[in-house]
Amino acid sequence: MRRINPDRFQVATRGTSREINSRIVLSLVRERQPISRADLARAMGVSRAAVTLIVNDLLAQRLVVEQPATKTMRGRRPLYLSINARRRSVAAVDIRATETFLQLMDLNGHPISPVVAVRSARDPKRLVATIARRVASLLAEFNDVGGCEGLGVIVPGMVERTTMRVLHAPTLGWRDVDIRDPLATATGLPVQIENSGRACALAQWWSLRERRSPVHGDLVFVSVSDGVGVGVVMGGEVLRGSHNIAGEFGHVPLSLDGPRCSCGANGCWEAYVSNLATLARYFGRPARYGPQPAEERPFSVSDLVVCARGGDVKALASLHATARYLGLGLASVINALNPGFVVIGGEITEAWDLIEGIVRSALGERALTPAAAATDIRTVAASEHPRLQGAAALVIAPSFAAPVVA
Repeated sequence: MRRINPDRFQVATRGTSREINSRIVLSLVRERQPISRADLARAMGVSRAAVTLIVNDLLAQRLVVEQPATKTMRGRRPLYLSINARRRSVAAVDIRATETFLQLMDLNGHPISPVVAVRSARDPKRLVATIARRVASLLAEFNDVGGCEGLGVIVPGMVERTTMRVLHAPTLGWRDVDIRDPLATATGLPVQIENSGRACALAQWWSLRERRSPVHGDLVFVSVSDGVGVGVVMGGEVLRGSHNIAGEFGHVPLSLDGPRCSCGANGCWEAYVSNLATLARYFGRPARYGPQPAEERPFSVSDLVVCARGGDVKALASLHATARYLGLGLASVINALNPGFVVIGGEITEAWDLIEGIVRSALGERALTPAAAATDIRTVAASEHPRLQGAAALVIAPSFAAPVVA
């Protein structure tokens, strides 16, 4: 039950019902495409004529396309609706401490271009200039799509919801930094900026809706990269909190006397399980935060996994240690939020068959109930680029969201 806020509400008008029904049709088409008008009418419990009015409007706006069935059959072939995915492109940007990744996607979140990687500059102005050049280059090269809908950017830190200023990104060394306006000016595109974990949770929620799971509205996404980003979806809403720091489990301490974290504190969960922490454990040195000196190809967690599979005992021990800390931290997340499931993303998932048992064992030590210990934990491969999917979702998802009424 949601209480009506007497200070923030929108009264329903005659146009509101049309907009709601239009969003419902658009969302059903996205989730079940290709789908016929008759199937839409059945799913909505309305007449086919009512659906046709909405569909014709969406066709006129070029938001959907209608094509005949591909299979050969007798008589007139039925027409099926799909999202007009290549009507516009979306530029997705994933800013990390060491590298920044870019990709163009269509409105279904499918790749149009390959992933491009550039070095992350600590100076925001330099990084904005680099991103703008790369986005312009990608749009010029892949110009068979009808323009760009917008630029979605994720950062490893806290982002103010309204202004989208980066309040604090420890691994980048940023505090109260505005990159939205400079990026919008440099690219000429609308820009959306969000915390990496939160954006990844949004993308997972939108994609998992297609599976119609009874618990799809409650999930936690844990992004393990140069830092640890956690995004929380509860009751179908992405949680942000009063001060935009909801989900910052990466900076919950596992020990007050633990290793130094990028935030300046000691013993944060991130200081034990991030990629930088895992590599520091392997090399026997403190974690190095912030952009690193340019190397031809820096050693990564993916390389560490290869070493572990090749018999490197030290590499395997480093991964096992990370797995134990990952499980202990997940226990805190699950005890606090009781999500339907947890999704883990990042290079560490490449070793999931080597570490899952250790993660589960550590979770079981600290979980408050057997049900909490048995929480569904899923992984998304780094090769699927969940962070770039999250960046794209910042631009795509609002088109399918229900209007706010009351």
